[in-house]
Amino acid sequence: MQVTIDLPEEIGQQLTKKWENLPQKVLESLAIEGYREGVLTSAQVQEILKLESRWITEKFLSESHAYLDYAEQEYQEDINTLSQLFKE
Repeated sequence: MQVTIDLPEEIGQQLTKKWENLPQKVLESLAIEGYREGVLTSAQVQEILKLESRWITEKFLSESHAYLDYAEQEYQEDINTLSQLFKE
């Protein structure tokens, strides 16, 4: 799918001064927000951005402060599950 964005010329130039590769920046922003909202998986982010490996993708997401919404209740459930799995 191809998406086109219309910007006033002056704004487009201003953004391009800040981010030399504006189309890539827009794609990265879309991937980050999609991941944060749980719409995209890390594998899909990797595919969209053509990143070479899972580790590069994880680094990109971490540096972008893109974390999945992880509620406290889910965290507690995971701790309980892990505790039961690793009982000695």
